Amino acid sequence: MFENKQRRQLPEIIREIVESYFLDEPTNQCFDAGLPSDSAVVGVLKTLRAVLFAGYAGHNIDKNNIQFHLADHIYVLYERLSEQIYRSFRHDCRRSDFICDHCQELAETKTVEFLARVPHLRKRLSLDVQAAYDGDPAAKSFDEIISSYPGLNAVTIYRIAHELHRLGVPLMPRMMTEYAHSTTGIDIHPGGKIGDSFFIDHGTGVVIGETTVIGKSVKLYQGVTLGALSFPKDETGKVIRNTKRHPTIEDDVVIYSGATILGGETVIGRGSVIGGNVWITHSIPPYTKVTLETPKMIYQEAAAK
Repeated sequence: MFENKQRRQLPEIIREIVESYFLDEPTNQCFDAGLPSDSAVVGVLKTLRAVLFAGYAGHNIDKNNIQFHLADHIYVLYERLSEQIYRSFRHDCRRSDFICDHCQELAETKTVEFLARVPHLRKRLSLDVQAAYDGDPAAKSFDEIISSYPGLNAVTIYRIAHELHRLGVPLMPRMMTEYAHSTTGIDIHPGGKIGDSFFIDHGTGVVIGETTVIGKSVKLYQGVTLGALSFPKDETGKVIRNTKRHPTIEDDVVIYSGATILGGETVIGRGSVIGGNVWITHSIPPYTKVTLETPKMIYQEAAAK
């Protein structure tokens, strides 16, 4: 009897939830075109990884079957990626047709343009793998880096998302980098610009903001933040967008764990070394070493029990 009495409350709860869907709130999207699917986007990333790093996804590949293997992945990617890109564009489209031909054509065009960039992506990721090997004495092989380094995984997803961002695809790039964030602890906005031979060692807690610019051969350790100093507002009190809010890191810079570098006008000059746990809000000249003073250690003898 107790269970049935409680169950009878469910229809009223359902009615109230349904009513809430008709309120003018930012969480109400169920009557608009469908958003990209989280699981489908992750599936696209996994298939792309199998293309970018052929042979590292559990498939046996040789010179005789590589063409077939790649073609299988590319045709699958074309269908799945174009569907999710269509959803990304369709959500923001105000055309009344249930299926928008314009968004469909745009999605297919952007998909082909992205897939055409895969050879370029492979070259850039090869440089990232080499940078990880050169920058980490613990790395035993390229295979180990590709198979197990969270920094490379996050950078791989960033580079995929960045290309889609450059193509003007909404929503999906952020979904991709947030998936990387959830699995690696590394938060890279797809709008950031990162040069070749980029290496994140360990990586947990790294944050790279949307308007960050990073040069070539830059190395970051865990806990580094490349963030905004403040959020300027307009005369109505709204945050001003589309401004340079995050720092510029020039070529050959090393930034050690826990360092925080903030501000759109902040430039870390080429060849500089930024020590751990420093807080920087102004530009640093090239070939400068920045460290904190050595803290005073206090040793106290424990009382004997």
